[in-house]
Amino acid sequence: MSAPPLPPAAGSGPAPLRRAVVASLLMSAAALGTAALTPRLHRADVIGPPRLDASLPARFAGWQLEPAPVQVVNPPARELLDRIYAEVLARSYANARGDRVMLTIAYGNDQRDGLQLHYPEVCYPAQGFEIVAKRDVTLSLPGGSIPARQLETVLRNRRFEPVTYWTTVGDLAVRGGIDKKLAEMRYGLHGTIPDGLLFRVSSIDRDSAHAFAVQRQFVADLLANLPPALRLRLAGF
Repeated sequence: MSAPPLPPAAGSGPAPLRRAVVASLLMSAAALGTAALTPRLHRADVIGPPRLDASLPARFAGWQLEPAPVQVVNPPARELLDRIYAEVLARSYANARGDRVMLTIAYGNDQRDGLQLHYPEVCYPAQGFEIVAKRDVTLSLPGGSIPARQLETVLRNRRFEPVTYWTTVGDLAVRGGIDKKLAEMRYGLHGTIPDGLLFRVSSIDRDSAHAFAVQRQFVADLLANLPPALRLRLAGF
């Protein structure tokens, strides 16, 4: 008399097989979806660079470009700047009242590539400055508002330099961090790799409140004297 057939081994049979097939199909679909959503088009290739040096005026609203600017804080290695940024503009402007503002704009073709190395929280301490205060602010300007960050920095208790800055991802102004990542994702969902920049103004001034008021006025005057397309690119409105 022949032995009775053995029961199916655990995990074998139609149901586990179906689960394995479904899991395989889901994994394949997820891989295809990820590939489909991976951004490939660089925004900078479509609209071109901002050409900051040629585009920003030397005179506007009582401000005038200084021929010999005050030393501007930047990451120290020139080769690092050239590798990360497509354009870096550093200027100093002054008005008839004696107010002086240092302007730095670091532009990158690919917002994902290391623009954070130019953040004041990184480059100021790298130059020996201490950050003694930091706060998030909203610059309410004619035409729009900018989410910005303000720092109070000091070098060896001699050079007091308040700083106002923000970043843009494409045409969106952000403070950085998670807001920057969300803006990158918005472009990525449309298959686009955004360009972006860091816009920074600073003043040598022991009176931080005065410095921040002057910087706000400088930013308002500058943006009011730019073409709309460039203003959108620099400030998001």
